[in-house]
Amino acid sequence: MCQLCKFSSGQDWGLLALRLSTGAVFIYHGVQKWALWSAASAMPMAGTMKFLSIVEPLGGLALILGFLSRWAALGLAIIMLGAIYTKINVWGLGFAGQQGAGWEFDLVLLASSLMLMLAGPGKWGLDRFVCRQDSTPKV
Repeated sequence: MCQLCKFSSGQDWGLLALRLSTGAVFIYHGVQKWALWSAASAMPMAGTMKFLSIVEPLGGLALILGFLSRWAALGLAIIMLGAIYTKINVWGLGFAGQQGAGWEFDLVLLASSLMLMLAGPGKWGLDRFVCRQDSTPKV
């Protein structure tokens, strides 16, 4: 038997770690955008950034709590698709741009969001109580 197969019983811990870290990143980056509320509305993409300053922290909090986590993860994945599209097609940035300005980090957040959307919050999430079902993935 493969030694790594013994770790499959820890998948709930892995999902918790993924939820906490991904949620924290979205909260942090959403809160950073709060400064745009005082910026001039003539700034390009001001409306979009204001919208993101609300939904990113809310989505991150939902992931951390494991509350409506699949829906939150889907919304955050859509946001990351938009971010990747903008960085490639509007700003012309490469995968690993200069001074961290590429879209590689966005790709990791997209993958994390997709994983949480597909797997659910795991054992330690509020979805388990709200949905009245076991939201742990079946392996």
